[in-house]
Amino acid sequence: SAMKKQLIYLGYAFAWKLLRVLPEKFAYRLGRYIADYAYQKNGKGVQRLRKNYSRVLDKPAPEDMVKAGMRSYLRYWIDTFRFPIWSIERIINTVTCEGEELLRDPIANGRGVIVSLPHAGNWDHAGAYFCATGIPLTTVAEHLEPEKLFRKFLTHRENMGMEVLDLNSRSIATLSQRARSGKLIALVADRDLSSNGVEVELCGHTAKFPAGPALLAIQTGAALITAFIRYEEGGIRIIFGSEIPVPSVGDTQSKIKLMNQEIANRFGRELRKDPVDWHMLQRIWPDLS
Repeated sequence: SAMKKQLIYLGYAFAWKLLRVLPEKFAYRLGRYIADYAYQKNGKGVQRLRKNYSRVLDKPAPEDMVKAGMRSYLRYWIDTFRFPIWSIERIINTVTCEGEELLRDPIANGRGVIVSLPHAGNWDHAGAYFCATGIPLTTVAEHLEPEKLFRKFLTHRENMGMEVLDLNSRSIATLSQRARSGKLIALVADRDLSSNGVEVELCGHTAKFPAGPALLAIQTGAALITAFIRYEEGGIRIIFGSEIPVPSVGDTQSKIKLMNQEIANRFGRELRKDPVDWHMLQRIWPDLS
């Protein structure tokens, strides 16, 4: 309802202001407190996170991992609310990369790069880092309700130097244009938001990933790479995976399927090492009740 949307918006707007003016240590402590409270309440999101972690691990997830997962998720939100007051130096100095040349080389050669990544760590921080170090990026945003809130997030990302497209029928054409002109495109791609997702095996079970990243690589010749973001004590670590080549045979659909499966294999490998920074509080495997 309109009333509910307005209340949600006011809640976020208040959090946005409050979490920015609070002393840093206190803000993050508050985040941990909220996370622990949510964990104790054990609502739908926490139950889903537990199920998702258990599936990744192939055994019941330890409870301290579920609790840490909620803390990681809240850390992401506190970061997001506080980003506008971070200095450029801080954004840059709190990032460690593995395999950064996998992203920088194709950009330097004018080829364009598509990065496919899951909902792990803080992808806004990673995006801000590349914008701050000379590589502006284009991404697509999940449309949040209420609209006013969505616009707030949009402005915040655009202020960091990102071009943010609405997820609609026109976005793929614009992304195609950007990739052809040698730009960086980053797409969060571990959950399909449309009806035309591609089936993959993720940690041994069927899930659906969006076709977008692979389709763009096929259409434009830009390099498709993967990234996985983990939290560290003072910031984030971005782990890049090498280029996923377009298969030389088969139709577009089968190429997309093969490329998507490789993305899923990589996400799965990183998740199995430790899923704690994967903020997946939604259903991702259709068969997991």
